[in-house]
Amino acid sequence: MIKILTVIGARPQIIKAAALSRAVNTHFSDRIEEKILHTGQHYDSNMSDVFFQEMNIPQPHFNLNIGSGTHGEQTARMIKSIEQVLLEEAFDAAVLFGDTNSTLAGAVAASKIHVPVVHIEAGLRSFNMAMPEEVNRIVCDQLSTMLFAPTKTAMQNLENEGFFTSQATFADGNKRHIFNSGDIMYDNTLYYASMSDKKTAIVSQLGLNSGEYILATVHRDNNTDNPKRLTAIFEALLAIAEQKMVEIVIPVHPRTYKVLKTNEFNNLLDKIEKNRHIRFIPPASFLEMIALEKNARIVMTDSGGVQKEAYFFGKPCVILRSETEWVEITEQHAGIVTDANTCRIVEAYDLLVDRNIKFLPVFGDGSAAEFIVKNMLEVLQDISH
Repeated sequence: MIKILTVIGARPQIIKAAALSRAVNTHFSDRIEEKILHTGQHYDSNMSDVFFQEMNIPQPHFNLNIGSGTHGEQTARMIKSIEQVLLEEAFDAAVLFGDTNSTLAGAVAASKIHVPVVHIEAGLRSFNMAMPEEVNRIVCDQLSTMLFAPTKTAMQNLENEGFFTSQATFADGNKRHIFNSGDIMYDNTLYYASMSDKKTAIVSQLGLNSGEYILATVHRDNNTDNPKRLTAIFEALLAIAEQKMVEIVIPVHPRTYKVLKTNEFNNLLDKIEKNRHIRFIPPASFLEMIALEKNARIVMTDSGGVQKEAYFFGKPCVILRSETEWVEITEQHAGIVTDANTCRIVEAYDLLVDRNIKFLPVFGDGSAAEFIVKNMLEVLQDISH
């Protein structure tokens, strides 16, 4: 029996873990034992606990309750605690998702004590080293025994960085293994799309008409913590709401709302709250977000996950960042990168709202989780022998 520790800590990782756990339980329960460790990186119950309940994800076997802090402080506490868990039980691998501090901590802790690291969503690059996520994903890739890349572009990034010709070896001479798995989030979107119709009525509860509103999310710290950037984004949303007379729904992230409530943003927040076309709603659950995405006319976001989900549902996307890891979206002309630039955001909306877009299947076939678990099992069995 192969024993894996799945490390999660932020909202998107909880969702991705659902797909992996389903694959383990459905197809490999007689060969793999999975335990889940929640670092507590997201400590707001609305942002994490609800996902375990709503999506039938097994409750974590370990909860570190790390909470917030500086990057170094948070990551250091995680490394120490994850190492302790790995040492207490004989795990055959640590499974990590994406690019958070939890990902980085899991990679460092496991690699130092020679537990193979499995990185899901390997090879993604923004090429912006000022992003903490970029640092995290690069370090995790370098420390990983198994890398599962979600797209051809991610595979190309790994090839460009020398991963395929690397002489790196791990404990006992084990080599690196690289796979093009498809995107595990596409699995989840397919699985939960019909469930959202049955379990949430958020669209009708909000009085929204399908295909007639914008869904917007803003949460990245380089937007929320920079007054000029945050102002530019919301000035664009105000302009679109006023000029186009279109409703904009914003599930407001706690960090974003906390910043907007400060004195510096009094005038801006007052304009937003007085605009009858802009509506703040509490953070949405995953199923609620799916329903909102499915029924939106267009999506505006600085979230990598929401960019992809918009694409999965055939919705154009205005990307409120200076770059995107998911270049397939822009290559298919389904998204435009605007950065935090008011004029460019408005222009992108005008360009995308009526554009005829072909949403080609560039993120796999919806069976990434099963592919990942099957190949992970084969590699780990070889290593253990």
